[in-house]
Amino acid sequence: MKKKMEDVKLNEGKNEKEATDERYANEEEENKKDKLSSATASTSTIQERADMLFSNSEILAPMVRASTTPLRLLALSYGADLVYTEEIIDRSITTCDRIINNELPHQTIDYVRKKETFSPKVLKRMASQKQSLPVVLRIVPSIEKHRLIYQIGTGESNLALPAAHFVEKDVSGIDINMGCPKKFSVSGGMGSALLSDLPRACDIIKTLRRNISIPVSAKIRLLKDNSSTLDFVKGLIQAGANAVTIHSREVGDEATQPAKWDRLMEVVQLIKSSPEGSSVPIIINGDLYTRNDIINMKKKCKANGVMLARPALYNTSIFRKLPPHSVDYDDGEETKYGHNSPLLLSKTNVVRDYLHYSNAYQSHYKNVKYVICEMMNNRRTPSILVPNMPHNFKQTISQVCNCHSMDGLCKLWDVTASTHNASHFERNLITDPHRYDDNYFLDRDKFLKKRAAADNVVSTQMEQSNGESVNSKRNKLS
Repeated sequence: MKKKMEDVKLNEGKNEKEATDERYANEEEENKKDKLSSATASTSTIQERADMLFSNSEILAPMVRASTTPLRLLALSYGADLVYTEEIIDRSITTCDRIINNELPHQTIDYVRKKETFSPKVLKRMASQKQSLPVVLRIVPSIEKHRLIYQIGTGESNLALPAAHFVEKDVSGIDINMGCPKKFSVSGGMGSALLSDLPRACDIIKTLRRNISIPVSAKIRLLKDNSSTLDFVKGLIQAGANAVTIHSREVGDEATQPAKWDRLMEVVQLIKSSPEGSSVPIIINGDLYTRNDIINMKKKCKANGVMLARPALYNTSIFRKLPPHSVDYDDGEETKYGHNSPLLLSKTNVVRDYLHYSNAYQSHYKNVKYVICEMMNNRRTPSILVPNMPHNFKQTISQVCNCHSMDGLCKLWDVTASTHNASHFERNLITDPHRYDDNYFLDRDKFLKKRAAADNVVSTQMEQSNGESVNSKRNKLS
């Protein structure tokens, strides 16, 4: 089957062998999509569809700010089997309108924040700054069909279900974030807070499985010991989880410390040897920075698939594989699949490819800056690996941060900006930039102090609000 031609050209300058290899890889992708389409159209069970999705899969992880449209499309173009959306909070998606957008290179499905969710003050400011209503999620069905998983940030089944229902027809699966240790998630009873509340976690899984027609999975972390982790995973599977991803760190572990591969291997082997664990795909995640790491850990763990987060940001072309019909390299395994593998593209080319997709699919320049800066540093990489992970850019992070438009970013990286004639519809549907501060990369200490001060203000306001509420109740009682 011929792969549908992309309007965004990413193959310029590649030699004949690379072009041939990519053609074979694209054929393999199309074959897998055909199988998934047939499975969906048939009377296959939800678990059978989950097995087809996750078995022998290489997956782009859900990363806030990063796993948006351009990075997902880039990962798929390089050979990823599945991609996850960034975590999107349940109430965030249900306060959107679902809009079909025919103005971009391919038709997209846009989830756009409703106007009535903003205060008059915010709407006035947006109007004065000529800001559009933000696109919370942009999906490209012609590319992502049968290969996109939506990750929900949720802590309650009654909030998770409306969110899952809303996106159900546009994605291939729903994943519950049970691993994020960030304060925002945990304080809302979401993310890793669920690791200490198995009944609540299982209620979310059960509710979704009873009410939606696509696979439901969960992404967790290692718990304090292997027994606790095994019991938690078994509980999720008994509740109906169709797949489980395990990150090889515990809550509180620093990203700059190596992942706990030994514990991950032990846990996955225990899960796979249990009656429950043998029936669903188990995905492994954490510090798989080379194809050697992917192959070896998958084999040792007997895992069904791998998920890549930071490694995919360091060089998204890690998803590139040897095509089935190509001649194998004569080099040793370490050279062939290690940090300097000839399968990897230059990081500069990866950034340029990312910019092509960002430009074509109307990503906000602030979000694009964030992702590029993450591609250019090792600040959350285990220190032991940093010597093997150089950054050979002529551009600097400071230069990226000094760009204040997509045109500026494209000019810095020698990328031709899109000449697509933007209609009124297109101009006013730009993806959500999230919160962004250049100091996050330029002056980390200043950024942390600023964030701490903001957190203190919010905490004080909440305390005052709670105090006023208590006094009000007392006055009513008196």
